[in-house]
Amino acid sequence: MKRTIFLYLFLFAALWIVFQYVHNSKYSANAENRITKLEKTLVSKDSLNGTLQEKMAAVSSFSLAGNVNAQEYFEKSDRSVSEIITLVSDAVIEKNTAQGNDLISYKGDTRPFLMNSVQVLNHRWLIADFTDGNTWGELIVRYFINEDGSVDLEVVEELLH
Repeated sequence: MKRTIFLYLFLFAALWIVFQYVHNSKYSANAENRITKLEKTLVSKDSLNGTLQEKMAAVSSFSLAGNVNAQEYFEKSDRSVSEIITLVSDAVIEKNTAQGNDLISYKGDTRPFLMNSVQVLNHRWLIADFTDGNTWGELIVRYFINEDGSVDLEVVEELLH
């Protein structure tokens, strides 16, 4: 009787060990698969992030904030580059009225054309986009900041899509 109890205990222990081995091997294989997938995702996100940073660097070279040579023009000014960008952008946007924007020579179909956004390219030029809600366009503007803080604007080229 004692012998059969030990036999049953031994068989139960052996089955328990086999069950644990199979379960843990499947669990570790599954965990390794998840780790591999996460590593691939991380690598792809890193490469995407690197590509995004390269594109941002390329775009920032065509802005006053990223153009060191254009910033040197304003070194003697008491304004920072961000203040200059704000000043020039505001001067363009402030020309938006109920009748349209004076810088835009086109007439809108249903509503007047108004400026949406402005990108200051360097110490002399900016690019702006405009719309009347249906039609879109861009224009290149030459600007000059006077000593009194006013901004003179001159349209160089317009494009209507």
